[in-house]
Amino acid sequence: MSGLVFVVSGPGGVGKSTLVAELMKRDPELWLSRSWTTREQRPGEAPDAYHFVTRAQFEAHIDAGGFLEWTNFLGNYYGTPQPNPPAGKDIVLEIEVDGASQVKKQHPNAVLIFVLPPSREEQRARLNARGDDERKVDQRLRKAEEEEPVGMALADHVIVNQKLEKTIADMLGVISDARRNR
Repeated sequence: MSGLVFVVSGPGGVGKSTLVAELMKRDPELWLSRSWTTREQRPGEAPDAYHFVTRAQFEAHIDAGGFLEWTNFLGNYYGTPQPNPPAGKDIVLEIEVDGASQVKKQHPNAVLIFVLPPSREEQRARLNARGDDERKVDQRLRKAEEEEPVGMALADHVIVNQKLEKTIADMLGVISDARRNR
């Protein structure tokens, strides 16, 4: 990978997908690596939010060495295929904390942006709004309690996603700084 690698990570419900979609709209030098998952597509979720695959397909890709990183998260696999961005593009990975740790070990110069929710109440509201059932919401909130200290320790930058425009501006600032310092 010749360009920079930006890892956007954080617990479920912090707004990673919304933030990454905005980054992609605003910065044509970024390329998003689409993750694979074995989880079911949520109602109303974009069909290209993930590459939705079966457990057997995912495991075959693991065996073939096809992932940069992968993890089993709350009973489902998630993983980033080995990226192949167009020339001149910087890579964006939108991944879980475990995957961010794997990427950072392989690519120490990757820039990890860890996103936090403004509050647990707001995080719960966002998880409910995207259609997660109450059991999944509770699981994700418990998992967030475990992930946040790890993600914050690993991160190069920690950003609270309270106001979308400010969060996007902060993230674009991180990207600009990294490009200037490359």
